[in-house]
Amino acid sequence: MAALARGGSGPIGIAGGDGSLGEVAGVAVDEDRPFVCIPFGTRNHFARDLGLEDQDPIAALAAFEGEERRVDIGLAGDRWFLNNVSLGVYASFVHDPARKTRNRLVALFRLLPAALGRSRTPLDLSLDVEGRQEHHSALLVLVANNGYEMQSLAELGSRERLDEGRLHAYVIEEVSRSALVGLLFRAVAGSLEQAEGWSEWEGERFRLEASRDHLHAAVDGEPVILPAPLEFELRPRGLRVLVPPPAA
Repeated sequence: MAALARGGSGPIGIAGGDGSLGEVAGVAVDEDRPFVCIPFGTRNHFARDLGLEDQDPIAALAAFEGEERRVDIGLAGDRWFLNNVSLGVYASFVHDPARKTRNRLVALFRLLPAALGRSRTPLDLSLDVEGRQEHHSALLVLVANNGYEMQSLAELGSRERLDEGRLHAYVIEEVSRSALVGLLFRAVAGSLEQAEGWSEWEGERFRLEASRDHLHAAVDGEPVILPAPLEFELRPRGLRVLVPPPAA
């Protein structure tokens, strides 16, 4: 797909979901070309955060004659991402097609049996955040391009900015089952940041070392296998995005 987009100097775009968009956006960054996002996927997180009508791909075509915005884009190893990279329990679900769902709450509650069950296998990792070492036994890790509103389930998955210039790491650690249930209730109540087992950091670059050589991951919702150790970095305002003009 990305090979087809290479060459030329004009805008390039793709109609697809976040994972497909990220691959072509990486080509746009490499070749310093404007990028057009045409939402045509399952959740269209990037399109929504960009301010586009995520259920109207035809309207997004006006961006080819639109205005340019510069937004951040992330790298996990050599893999570009627009939204986030997930590791742990959620990533294992993404690798299982039978468990896919469009509904965010349904996905969350499907995770609970795995997180609470006896067969749960936490990810032993060390996260280097700008020279500071953080050691964790994690059930879930999310590394995000710009910060998400994580206080409650109602706001989960939205970003106020796409040009903050910071990576954010969110971790649910291996804690007791009662603590995990408490974390869920705090998330519903809008106090997730105060929950036991919840940690978060931010920085321009992360290095993740794990007890495994390869990690099952979800990059912008797409199942991939990434090598460890894994370097995360951000290209601040590295992506030139065209958006439809206001009249459109």
